[in-house]
Amino acid sequence: MITIAVDAMGGDGSPKKIIDGITHHFKNTNNVYYKIFGDKEKIEKFITKSLDNKFYEILHTKNLVKGTDTPLEAAKRGKDTSMWLAIESVKNKKADAVISAGNTGALLVISKLNLKMIENIDKPALSALWPNKKGMSVVLDLGANIECNDKNLIDFAIMGSSIFKSLYPNDKAKVALLNIGSEEIKGNDVIKETYQKLNQIQNEDFEFKGYIEGNNLMKGEVNVIVSDGFTGNIALKTAEGTANFITDELKKVFKDNFIGKISGLINYFNFKKFKKRLDPRLYNGAIFIGLDTPVIKSHGSTDYIGFSNSLSVCEKIVKGNLIDKIKKNIS
Repeated sequence: MITIAVDAMGGDGSPKKIIDGITHHFKNTNNVYYKIFGDKEKIEKFITKSLDNKFYEILHTKNLVKGTDTPLEAAKRGKDTSMWLAIESVKNKKADAVISAGNTGALLVISKLNLKMIENIDKPALSALWPNKKGMSVVLDLGANIECNDKNLIDFAIMGSSIFKSLYPNDKAKVALLNIGSEEIKGNDVIKETYQKLNQIQNEDFEFKGYIEGNNLMKGEVNVIVSDGFTGNIALKTAEGTANFITDELKKVFKDNFIGKISGLINYFNFKKFKKRLDPRLYNGAIFIGLDTPVIKSHGSTDYIGFSNSLSVCEKIVKGNLIDKIKKNIS
């Protein structure tokens, strides 16, 4: 039985969204126990008979981290917030992973205050899944570290490959560095140094494929994409904005006039399939990687479907022994 500690009070629409997400996830698994942290009175309003009471418990606290809190304010708010208590439960080995849809900066800082780093790793990274033409890619860092040195990027490559192998054990991890060109001479000194060192690493869990440019991220030729947090976050926001722009423009085309509406009806199922492929809820669930316990960040504005998918990420990485894989590879 896998135990997941859940901060029920973080993110938009909580705790309803969180409880609905847990209920939806529970329908598709029988191997997870949920430790739910938050205001018991508010939480119980949204629990239905669909969620078997043998598979969850509520740990009451009225205090919570606000979305407007700075990381320092969140840390000072007290050790009785739902976020802090959820993280503390994995620290005390009472849960296998922790998840929150709350304040990202607060989650990172409180996690670092409570949890140890994996030995030989200097910085944690924020990683997430992106769709590509052939399946999925792991992308990191997405904003935890603005500046990185070559060792940090090599650590990210190893950790990203470990995530990919935990989620997709039958596939080979193919690593690339996000850069402004594919030629060896392009990029800053840190990127060039990382390139040279990764070329020399022999690792059975991943294959280094060199550089990748932003316009090739979705081709699927590589499935682990490494970057510093500044560049990675811009790439993430650009990709999300582009996907939303394309979907919105297609909706307009199919609604603008009579011919468009007819075309929309004819292509309804194709458009529905296309929209689902770009649905960010299906790829929700970023991982703070580098800590000795899995910490998963759900997008604060996602709905219960998105949160349910984040719980699935928790389940997969615990089953895939992610932390053990990183410890083995980083050594």
